[in-house]
Amino acid sequence: MLAIIKTGGKQYLVTEGKELKVEKLELEDGASLELEAMLITDEEAKDVKVGTPFVAGAKVTAKVLEGGREKKVSIIKYKPKTRYRRNVGHRQPFTVIKIEKIG
Repeated sequence: MLAIIKTGGKQYLVTEGKELKVEKLELEDGASLELEAMLITDEEAKDVKVGTPFVAGAKVTAKVLEGGREKKVSIIKYKPKTRYRRNVGHRQPFTVIKIEKIG
């Protein structure tokens, strides 16, 4: 089974057993969550269900594996002839989830 889910303002194509790195979710490690599916289909795309925007009654069950932060991205601002230099770092938080069941 294939499904398209939406979380963190982004859409992901998922299958059962797939691990995803998504935007930070306020859940603890090992917690279970349910996401609504926007599209569900089988492997050969014979039986396709498309939602408006979500398929009625379709749920995708996932488990939170871990949370963390990405590698640091350096943001450098510079303006010539004015002695203006700024170096700021940013680390984006994320959550790793594993898709358990599509149905």
